[in-house]
Formats: sequence, structure tokens, C-alpha cells
Amino acid sequence: MASRPLSWVNTAYPFGAAYLMAGGGVDVRFVVGVLFFLVPYNLLMYGINDVFDHESDLRNPRKGGVEGALLDVRVHRATLWSAALLPVPFVVWLLAQGSGAAAVVLGVSLFAVVAYSAPGLRFKERPVLDSMTSSTHFVSPALYGLVLVGEPIGRTGWTVLAAFFAWGMASQAFGAVQDVVADREAGIGSVATVLGAARTVRLAVGLWVLAGALLLTTAWPGPLAAALVLPYVGLAWPFRSVPDERADAAHRGWQQFLVANYVVGFAVTMLLIWAVWR
Repeated sequence: MASRPLSWVNTAYPFGAAYLMAGGGVDVRFVVGVLFFLVPYNLLMYGINDVFDHESDLRNPRKGGVEGALLDVRVHRATLWSAALLPVPFVVWLLAQGSGAAAVVLGVSLFAVVAYSAPGLRFKERPVLDSMTSSTHFVSPALYGLVLVGEPIGRTGWTVLAAFFAWGMASQAFGAVQDVVADREAGIGSVATVLGAARTVRLAVGLWVLAGALLLTTAWPGPLAAALVLPYVGLAWPFRSVPDERADAAHRGWQQFLVANYVVGFAVTMLLIWAVWR
């Protein structure tokens, strides 16, 4: 429950796809990396979040299911120990397989995962930094996959990563809109509590459009992927003027977002297969 199974693909897929597209094969590094970014990485990220956001989550009606567990306080300690220890053998093995640059990327990725929710850091409560850190959670596995292979990334690779980063920031910001009331009641800051619900939705739409614009500058068939931001723009657009007191209405858009990720992910997979085999 704490590791959010619905979201496992969001981190394992970017690593696996990037590793294969950079020239890596279905080898031991691929398998171990995918397994690491599938479960231990997500348990570390969301387990810490569920423990240290427990009080605010109690006030949040959308918590207690696929969008976040409401863990009994009796399992908080076990969750933290599991989240901290399960990644260790994977990380030690992966560090031994890659270069110094790969180790730095993996270190930054793990720091971002912990810093988002852990006491004393709590990047999730620092507006704009919250969106940037959340995006790092999903983009860094892709960057790690590229660096682990060791091939130069190139302009197209960096452009795709930049587009992915804009997508990630937009997604976090839009997700924060539905929690404006609950976060303010709990005294938690976010990009949405600072900008307000409507302006945050518009920021998210702008970032998704930016992601599409960046993809238009890549080599064919990359520009086709630009159209894949349209479902996100479409599901967020109805909430562009939502008042703060009704921000929870954006939860409907967030539920659509969770479905859209799988549909768009399928389309991305088809594009990647075409790019390799055309």
C-alpha cells in the first residue's frame, strides 16, 4: 500500500526505456535496475511520505486508497525501516556496475526521493521546489539509465529529458491543486497553496505545452510525441478557473490523469518501438 503499485511504472519504465534506447540490452543491469526502480525506489519515496504526512493525510478525503495509504501508526516504524533497507543491496550492486557519473545521478535521485518528505528537508513544502523535486523523481531514473550505458546523450536526449522534466513539474503542480484546502488546514505549503488553485492549473497547462514544444524540436518521429501532451491539457483545462474553496473538484481531473498516464505510456511505447525498428 505504501509503495503505490499504480505508480511503479512511472519510475521503472523511464529507466528501462532509456537504458534500452541508449544501446543497453536486456542484461543483468537492466533487470536489476528495473526491479529497483519498480519497488524499492517507490517504497522509499512513498513510504517516507505516508509516515511523515500522516496527520495531514487524515484530513484528506482522497487518501486511503491507490492515491496514498493511511498507514496505522503501529506500522510506521516498520515502514521506515523497510523503506530504508530494501534499496540497499540494489544500490550497492548498481554503484559497482557504473561510472562515477552514474553514481552521482543515482545519488541525486535518492536524495530527491528522501528530501521530498523527510523532516528537516521537506522539499514538498517549498513552493516550486516541490514540483522540481517531484519531477526529479521520475526524470532521474531515465537519466541514470542513459548514463549507466555510457554512451553520449546528445542534443535530442537532453531535449527529451527537458520535456519530461516539464511534464513532471506540471503533473506535480496539477496534483497539488486538489489538496489546497487540506494542505492549508494542516499548515503545509505547496506551489498550489501559494499560487492558488486556478493559477496553478494554468501553470501546469503551460508546462505541458512547453513539454510538447520541446518535443517538436527533436528528430522524427520525436515530434509525434508532442501530441501526447494534449490529453493532459484537456483534462486540466476545465479547472483553469477553479476557486480555492472548490479546489477539491480537480480530483476528478487527477483521476483522469492516472488513467491518461497508461494510455499515453502505451503510445510512447509504440513510438519507441517504431524509432528502433523503422
